[in-house]
Amino acid sequence: MDPAKDEYDELPWRSIADLVRTAAERYAGREAVVDGRTRIDYTELGARIERAAAACIATGVTPGDRVAVWAPNSLDWIVCALGAVSAGAVLVPLNTRFKGAEAAYVLHRSRARLLFVTGTFLGTSYVAALRRAASEGEGGRGPLPGLPHLEEVVVLSDDAPEDFRTWKEFLACGDTVTPRAVRERTRQIEPGAPSDIVFTSGTTGSPKGVVITHAQTLRCYQIWAELAGLREGDRYLIVNPFFHTFGYKAGVIAALMRGATMVPQPVFDVETVLANITTERISVLPGPPTLHQSLLDHPGRDHHDLSALRLVVTGAAVVPLQLVERLRGELGIATVLTAYGLTEAGGIVTMCRRGDPSEVIAATSGRAIPGTELRVVDGGGLPLGPGRAGEVWVRGFNVMRGYYEDPEETARAVTPDGWLRTGDVGVLDGSGNLRITDRLKDMFIVGGFNAYPAEIERLLCGHPEIADVAVVGEPDARLGEVGRAYVVRRPGAPLTAEDVISWCRREMANYKVPRTVEFVDELPRNASGKVLKTELRARRN
Repeated sequence: MDPAKDEYDELPWRSIADLVRTAAERYAGREAVVDGRTRIDYTELGARIERAAAACIATGVTPGDRVAVWAPNSLDWIVCALGAVSAGAVLVPLNTRFKGAEAAYVLHRSRARLLFVTGTFLGTSYVAALRRAASEGEGGRGPLPGLPHLEEVVVLSDDAPEDFRTWKEFLACGDTVTPRAVRERTRQIEPGAPSDIVFTSGTTGSPKGVVITHAQTLRCYQIWAELAGLREGDRYLIVNPFFHTFGYKAGVIAALMRGATMVPQPVFDVETVLANITTERISVLPGPPTLHQSLLDHPGRDHHDLSALRLVVTGAAVVPLQLVERLRGELGIATVLTAYGLTEAGGIVTMCRRGDPSEVIAATSGRAIPGTELRVVDGGGLPLGPGRAGEVWVRGFNVMRGYYEDPEETARAVTPDGWLRTGDVGVLDGSGNLRITDRLKDMFIVGGFNAYPAEIERLLCGHPEIADVAVVGEPDARLGEVGRAYVVRRPGAPLTAEDVISWCRREMANYKVPRTVEFVDELPRNASGKVLKTELRARRN
């Protein structure tokens, strides 16, 4: 039996490819994407995605193949990603803040067959970084010896190295594939087939691929769009990165469902946000609290017309009551909502409802979305009553199909009867509103990005002068939280804090880089050898 049957029965679309097709028909003539000087309507967007799907088919992509995208928010990202998914591929989005080695790990782990990659972004050549990281090894038919499964690399620009293809060259490959052949391929996609694998880090520090299906994605973001009140004609500034579930699904997928205009912004810059809101008459602006705080506090805010803004959805960190009240009062935003989710639950677990008072929106992440169950449990897995803190568990259609090719980690995360152990500590109130109070996994959030100490520690242990290290999060006025590293030097090593931070900037995404470093003779550990991070956190106070 198809595990997604019930989800599909309640949906007007069979797959994401079906959503793309119906959106192109239903919203024909309505503006779909504004990317710089490029403006296209839904008819043109559908045609471009179909052409990208044809090119994927022509280059040998078959249903279930993994296709990766390593690029910032753009029209090309939307087209190549949805083109691959429409060809039956499983999308693997790569974090644009990754260094070459981090990207190569995910490509190798997922056995991606095709990669779409940006050229130069923020002064960095992603192609050169990837080539360096994948320079060792042999085998395979592709251009990178260290990635034998990667057969094709397409650079989303007009120029590409000799052994890669340009975006234009790639699209031309699909000219031999008929529209009928593309439609036949898309019709083969089952609702329960995987639509994407988003890699996230866990307590072990090794990135794990979360497998989510077409039906799960469609149902989750049909609910999100309904609860948020997204509507046809909305103009949606998507600053949340597409490589993240929230940017891609609450952004692109939700916009396709409702006929909203997508305005992708590749990098968060408050002045660019203000300019976009004014010139594009932006009405919808989800994002982490830091984004909205920066908007409110910008000295030039009053010189911009922000009157079109009507919907803000935030979360991923503590949301001050003052922020909610300022967004409503100073900017006149009618709907301000908070939500909670994690990749393993399709990106959404709870959400506030329109009409909730400011105190509920600021103090909680709302109630469970329809079709899901939520409970807070003690250490033995027994449910706790309202007002008592424990681990948050969720069960429902949105829980992942599992970690990609990792049954042991899947069994640790999901109970035999389907409850997802989130690793977050929370409290439910009498109305079922959830308040997240802590993180069992020690994760901390840097400007909306999840930073996992175990992963950062694993990378730091690769430094030749570091003998031991522990990383904890600490409060930061601008980013919410940042990392602090406690480092044990190897004997005789002249390592300085500046040395550590500089090394980290070369080896890991910048949100993972500790902002401060403290050297210690040894790390505090318990009898089993586990680092006592509570003791380290206490040193800050």
